[in-house]
Amino acid sequence: MSGPQHSPSAGAARPSDVAPVTAREACSTVPRAALLAEALSVLERRSRWFAERVLGLRRSRRGRWTMATASGGALLLLAALTVHHLATTSWPLAGGEPGVLVAVGALLVLAQGFKAYGWSRLFLPGERPRALALAAGNGGAALIGVVLPGRFDDAMRIAVVRRYPGCPAGVRTLCLSLVMLGLIDSVALAPLAVAAVAARDGAMGVRAGLIVVALGGVAAAGVILALPRLAASRRALRLRLGRWLSPRTISRRAASEAWALVSACWIVRAVALVLLLGTLGVGFSVPLALLLLCAGAAAAALPIGPAGTATQVGGGAAALIASGVGASQALAVTLAVGGLGVLAGTAVLLAAVAWRAGLALVATRRRQRA
Repeated sequence: MSGPQHSPSAGAARPSDVAPVTAREACSTVPRAALLAEALSVLERRSRWFAERVLGLRRSRRGRWTMATASGGALLLLAALTVHHLATTSWPLAGGEPGVLVAVGALLVLAQGFKAYGWSRLFLPGERPRALALAAGNGGAALIGVVLPGRFDDAMRIAVVRRYPGCPAGVRTLCLSLVMLGLIDSVALAPLAVAAVAARDGAMGVRAGLIVVALGGVAAAGVILALPRLAASRRALRLRLGRWLSPRTISRRAASEAWALVSACWIVRAVALVLLLGTLGVGFSVPLALLLLCAGAAAAALPIGPAGTATQVGGGAAALIASGVGASQALAVTLAVGGLGVLAGTAVLLAAVAWRAGLALVATRRRQRA
């Protein structure tokens, strides 16, 4: 009895089991690929044309004047929005003495200068922007903090400094410097927070917040001291980011210089707050000024929130209310601090723009005479 006979083609697919490929499907593959390649080619050509047009606009004299006019218009628009914001809110400075308020404004402008010079110490000598450009960046951040949410002020700093003529630093370098500046700020605020805790017996929540600020400064100091060794380690140098970061890590001497200048900035601001608290009727209180300073800085360090100035005003008002100051008086003081800070930053920004425009005008006249 013979077993079952197997066909040599058993298990193979029958011609009828395979779906037939139509001529339309076979011909549509090539045109689709060709159309995609053609679309990518057109997009590349248009992008290159747009980049060449932008670069040509920047290199020509008319293009530079056009861009300068557009930047000036944007600046005036931001200033108008700031004035409108301040005009629609209560103005608590009416009860202060004019001479004291002028002194407070001058101290805030001086603090901007210390902050700019401290920021400049965080760059390599070949990538260091001018201190006036950094001061203009801080002023632009104070101006835009009125209308835009938190962290947009850092973007404004980078945009202003990067667009300032003669800036050798790239965007990545500016971002790294802002991170280091935040760490330096935390280190500079730590002694002030400790002094505020030791000088005033406030609520436990306020004291706990100040202790957190002080501990944050200690942690930031540890990061700054350990960063050069970490960036120079073999594991870090194997990475592309580590090789870029290692030569740009600041030394301990440069960090000490930046810390001294930024500390001077915060001390000058503390003196301005003492004068402001006195002229607004709260009293010349150093502990309250230190508390307001630390609370505003801690609120500004939040990763996300409402407008930067509003966040600082809210944090400072909450700290003053927790310390026993009346709600209306605390809000008036913090609004005054925010308003004067915005005015000081705007004055620094306008002064930097006017100074640069004057230098450009003098250089143009010299070339015309030659």
